[in-house]
Amino acid sequence: MVFDSATNNIDVVDTAEEKLSGTIPLPGPTISMVAPSNSVGYVAVPSAPVIGKAPGAVEALNLAEGSVTASISVPNAQYVVSNSGGSQLLAFSNDSDSLTVVSPLLINTGPPVTTVVPGFDRPVWAVFSGDGNTAYVLNCGPQCGGTQASVQTLNMTTLVPGTPLPVDAATIALLSGSTLYVAGSPPTDNPCTGQVTAATSCGRLDIVDIDTMTVTGRVVITDGYHDRIDLTSNGQLFVGSYDCTNIGNVNAVTPTGEIRGCLSIYNTTIPNNTAAIIPPDNGDVTGLQNISRPSEDMVETGLVEYVAEGGQLRVYDLQTDKLISDFYVETGTITITGQVIDVKAVDFF
Repeated sequence: MVFDSATNNIDVVDTAEEKLSGTIPLPGPTISMVAPSNSVGYVAVPSAPVIGKAPGAVEALNLAEGSVTASISVPNAQYVVSNSGGSQLLAFSNDSDSLTVVSPLLINTGPPVTTVVPGFDRPVWAVFSGDGNTAYVLNCGPQCGGTQASVQTLNMTTLVPGTPLPVDAATIALLSGSTLYVAGSPPTDNPCTGQVTAATSCGRLDIVDIDTMTVTGRVVITDGYHDRIDLTSNGQLFVGSYDCTNIGNVNAVTPTGEIRGCLSIYNTTIPNNTAAIIPPDNGDVTGLQNISRPSEDMVETGLVEYVAEGGQLRVYDLQTDKLISDFYVETGTITITGQVIDVKAVDFF
């Protein structure tokens, strides 16, 4: 699924055939969509008109037929997150202290398709447990006009929220085993302690043990609104944001001094690690993708992270956490015409 912002269409691409297989018009723009299977997709459209209700809906898509099968009313729906099977969705609306549970399998069956669950603090995202029984909801708190950033469980059977666990900030997260990595930018009390930088404000990465629901570590990262996170196969956690504090100019003829952008790299394999690496680059991070590829001798496999940052496609060597320089990519940047917005790995096999 690829969103075309010029037409508000979803283009469905057959990656095996490398061709467009269908186009689905949406009633408005979106910044959030999920595809739990090859045939079904869901898109949050905050401006979608709904008869007799406030604008906003989660659009259910049939990707095989190229059609919208249902428009599910969720006023001002900004983000949508799915469990692994697509049987339950969580929809988040701006400036709300509630979230909406969407049950797509109940469409046209009679029972309510949506359930509004209150008791949160500007929730913006969630991560499902492996079994789908629990959602770890991210309360954005003061970064989004609320009171306290936190992680709050939601029992997906009873739809009863748990007790919030306060964190520094929370707009994106990743669950690995029993560890939840939570990133965000506190609007206040956000010094860059421990980093030598001209930046006067920084973001935070909180490490949460979900078994005990305790914060076991805090790391200073770049600021901005964090909405990209990726854990590599060798334990490097890439965290990206937009509207961060950029320092220096990586595109200068002769770059000098500190250069800093919206990307942070945290090594999860180092016990009690308290420091993140801030690569010398500028710009918003809009895409992250870990992948392995052949090395120069075409035998060994090299681990790299593709990063869409500042409109460029960067390639990071995961052994050094620096831009790669090898047989394939001499400068660490793959030249692509236009502004790079995102990057995804495709499995052809």
